Amino acid sequence: MTNPHATAAIPFHLAFPVHDIAAARQFYGDVLGCPEGRSSKEWVDFNFYGHQIVAHLAPDECGHKQTSAVDGHDVPVRHFGAVLPMPVWEALAAKLTAAGTQFVIEPHIRFKGEPGEQATMFFLDPSGNALEFKAFATLENLFAK
Repeated sequence: MTNPHATAAIPFHLAFPVHDIAAARQFYGDVLGCPEGRSSKEWVDFNFYGHQIVAHLAPDECGHKQTSAVDGHDVPVRHFGAVLPMPVWEALAAKLTAAGTQFVIEPHIRFKGEPGEQATMFFLDPSGNALEFKAFATLENLFAK
């Protein structure tokens, strides 16, 4: 039997709350460059690096509340993002920095010298949803112990 978790070729779907659809369109579409898919007055979906994310209008559900200590930083417990190739991560970090993004955790290298060494950054969307983008020098280290 093959491992159903062995391939990254299967796109995931993630639905999340936003306080304003127009702000979500501007952030995910213009800032992050995610092409827009279907939409209504209540939701909009985006192509998030080949995965489907859907921003649903639900103002009372927005934001993050808890953090967890990871490598000396308070990481928002509820977050999502993408594992990018290192050059794409570096370009996104530079773009966000140049745009004046207020980072929850600045772009940096986490777990230096360990098998799980990775570039990471955290920031919030306009609705307070936490996003993490990371990259590995060698993608094979994604699940390294």
